[in-house]
Amino acid sequence: MTNRIRALVLSGNGVNCERETAEACRLAGADHVEIVPLWDLVADAKRLADFDLLCLPGGFTDGDDLGAGQATANRIRHSRIGGGGERLIESVDRFIRDGKVIIGICNGFQLLVKLGLLPWRSFERRVSLTWNANGRFEDRWVTLAVDPASPCIFTRGLEWIELPVRHGEGRLVLDGDETGQALVDGHLVPLRYAHRETGQPTDEYPHNPNGSWRQAAALCDPSGRVFGLMPHPEAFLHRTNHPRWTRTTLPEEGLGVALFRNAVDHLRMWA
Repeated sequence: MTNRIRALVLSGNGVNCERETAEACRLAGADHVEIVPLWDLVADAKRLADFDLLCLPGGFTDGDDLGAGQATANRIRHSRIGGGGERLIESVDRFIRDGKVIIGICNGFQLLVKLGLLPWRSFERRVSLTWNANGRFEDRWVTLAVDPASPCIFTRGLEWIELPVRHGEGRLVLDGDETGQALVDGHLVPLRYAHRETGQPTDEYPHNPNGSWRQAAALCDPSGRVFGLMPHPEAFLHRTNHPRWTRTTLPEEGLGVALFRNAVDHLRMWA
């Protein structure tokens, strides 16, 4: 890693938020941002090794067949680099072990979970993201409370944030109480759905749009460098993205940029 921060934004196979995510990286101070189709990544391992920040944007990869993110997870887990011996998932694992950073947004979050990269890099699925409790696709803005004790590098310095959600399968479910306790003890839920008026985490609909376990809107790994969230920070890059921008005073820069800037600043500090 050098002080020149390079961000790779995955595209293809149904991803549809790659341009906004790339712009978020640029606004956050990344020196080089490249949108790379999944199949190019499969063909050339260096496409990943030469970057510092990997972004898995939202969308509907493979049409959400087999469940959101599942088909793409299978492809990443089993695809061989350039048709050779190493699997793409092994390159992703090395990327993390090298101290680099990953963010998965919406479908990208689902992908990280299905790969077993969240909440622990066990490559076994301990949690999943399934159908919203109301059985409907949710497209609305939500308020998120930040856990200040979380190791998540993306949420440092934030107390709360407003972002939009756009998902049908965003409800976090666990494989048992032991997993839940480990998430609580490790502060691995950096963002929780909160009541718009009180700012307190809530199960009340529509403030919690999907009925997620313990109001979880995001997960991180114990290092804080692998982060997945259902809301879309790349959709709030400027005050005019906010639905109340004509009725309230907002900073020129949207709060979504702060998550990406925290990642870039972390990488620059440790480069």
